[in-house]
Amino acid sequence: MDFLPLFTRLEGQVCLIVGGGEVALRKARLLHKAGATLRVVAPDILPELQALLADSGAAAESLQDVYTPETLDKVFLCIAATDDRSLNQRVSEDCGQLQIPVNVVDCPELCSVILPAIIDRSPIVVAVSSGGKSPVLARMIRSKLESSIPAAYGRLADLVGQFRDAVKQRFGDIEERRAFWEQTLDGPVAEMVYAGKSDTAADMLRELIGKAEPAPGGEVYLIGAGPGDPDLMTFKALRLLQKADVVLYDRLVATEIVELCRKDAERVFVGKARSNHAVPQQDINQLLVQYASQGRKVARLKGGDPFIFGRGGEEIQELAEHRIPFQVVPGVTAAAGCASYAGIPLTHRDHAQSVRFVTGHLKDNSINLPWAELVHNQQTVVFYMGLIGLPVICEQLIAHGRCPDTPIAIIQQGTTANQKVVTATLATMVKTLEQHPVQAPTLIIVGEVVSLREKLAWYEQQGDLDT
Repeated sequence: MDFLPLFTRLEGQVCLIVGGGEVALRKARLLHKAGATLRVVAPDILPELQALLADSGAAAESLQDVYTPETLDKVFLCIAATDDRSLNQRVSEDCGQLQIPVNVVDCPELCSVILPAIIDRSPIVVAVSSGGKSPVLARMIRSKLESSIPAAYGRLADLVGQFRDAVKQRFGDIEERRAFWEQTLDGPVAEMVYAGKSDTAADMLRELIGKAEPAPGGEVYLIGAGPGDPDLMTFKALRLLQKADVVLYDRLVATEIVELCRKDAERVFVGKARSNHAVPQQDINQLLVQYASQGRKVARLKGGDPFIFGRGGEEIQELAEHRIPFQVVPGVTAAAGCASYAGIPLTHRDHAQSVRFVTGHLKDNSINLPWAELVHNQQTVVFYMGLIGLPVICEQLIAHGRCPDTPIAIIQQGTTANQKVVTATLATMVKTLEQHPVQAPTLIIVGEVVSLREKLAWYEQQGDLDT
């Protein structure tokens, strides 16, 4: 993160703009809207900018002159908006010596502050910044957000502000207050505000505060985080993750996904690699019960889908026994996500009419699988957690009748920037991996559909290997 987002109160503060053209005019309008006292210096100043300064009150200054360091006297913020690179650099250096925040338009390396693209729903303000690298992209993102954030959010925020003290007196516990506001902001009171009936909404909110009881006990959200790419998460997964007070996650959940939780949420790493569990499964089950029993909303983030080799069933069994409310949010399982990103369709009319998902090691750490059922030619077999047992898998499939020339693919960290795909045959894969090793987590796909990858691969990463 090159710039830390901050919101600054500019009301009554002197803000200097060096430049008098169209860019300076746009920046001046923004500062004026925030209540700043404007000072503009430039040999030539647009009439529109002069008119804005005239409307800003007696404190505003229009200096039709060249910039000098003395112009920075008592300045709180400075914006250099000229097309003279040397002048902009001089302004930046002068501000740096005086420790005055400075923004140089279209020159992030000379900036100590960045002016973001803004969605204004005052008092709700959303800022989007690219750190000066791509203002156009930031504006495109702003446009997308504009359409999804109702204009009435500002009125709703004003209403909440009027009743914050009353709710604080009604609920002494911060978790109870948060639960009350979450219910209120997602219910009839908010709908009244959206309909333009703010007085009715205020009466309803006043009544709710008087009748409200402390929020009921906690809840657990069992969330499938998908195989790694954050874009593969569902809307419901993101919504519930944002509601959670506590987030339990394991090593298969991408860091970018964990970062999507609330900044004030407690994060608990519960690990879980093969034969190396940072927190044993039974202890994870107990943690879910413990946190929920404290009245907290708990997100259990699991890589892939919770119910496909994710032990989600074991966890909700424990919750059900303790009468803890829970929701399950399906995720894109590793087989579907990794196969798609590798360009391998799991089924195909010419090659595979069925697909089997199989674990590469059982609860007792054996690989005692129903091999005779896994060797049908028109079937795709996907092995989860099978890297350690790969030699046994290849050997047993061949021994039970699968052709040694059957294509096989191993996908490392599928759907992420670190994706790596190695293809070979059942007879050659073990030797191939000696020359081109992969790291867990991996997924193994066996079947004729692997041969389609050569034509269908679309998400290529440097290091993909086909042998």
